[in-house]
Amino acid sequence: MSYPFPLIARENWHLLALVACAEWLVFATLSPLAAAIASVAGLFALALVFRDPPRAVPTQSGAVLCPADGRVVRIEKARDPYANRDALRISVFMSLFNAHANRASVDGVIRHVDYVPGQLVSTDLNAASPHTERNAVVIESNGQLITLVQVAGLMARRILCFVKPGDTLTRGQRYGLIRFGSRVDIYLPPHAVPKVAPGDKVSATTTILATLSKA
Repeated sequence: MSYPFPLIARENWHLLALVACAEWLVFATLSPLAAAIASVAGLFALALVFRDPPRAVPTQSGAVLCPADGRVVRIEKARDPYANRDALRISVFMSLFNAHANRASVDGVIRHVDYVPGQLVSTDLNAASPHTERNAVVIESNGQLITLVQVAGLMARRILCFVKPGDTLTRGQRYGLIRFGSRVDIYLPPHAVPKVAPGDKVSATTTILATLSKA
């Protein structure tokens, strides 16, 4: 897979520049050395969050790959409101220190994209999803639907999605990102078999969340 920006997500380059300039202006009143140290420390912290490294893509048939770095916080039967079906929902919480790029879980065609502005609510709450800023991408893969829902965090509300209905995704392909603490909900067919458990640490693309049988 072509990956021209392997280190820092290009959508965040301007933020890094703004932070560096702001820190220099603030700390330059103390001393040039303090300004330099503060700028480097701030850039390092943001680079940790905005890193966007390439990932090895598992080739196992029927595998549903994790769309985000983080920790599994919930696995449960639920209603997928974006595809209007019963589903198995796996929720992955992304802390401030996780890479915040999101990647496709399966190969497929995007059937629907639904963005909702929402309210400023912590994504760690059980009832957060219906009330927070979120963006749902419904993917049809080999006759089955997988819905990936980006949920914005309490620290900042900024979801980026780079795809639209009709686009084709390949597993592991970067399709969006969420700035700062956030969550991704993955709605799968009810017969999906989870390969993770609540509390597990997971990585985008390299972790297999579940497996699907043929439709």
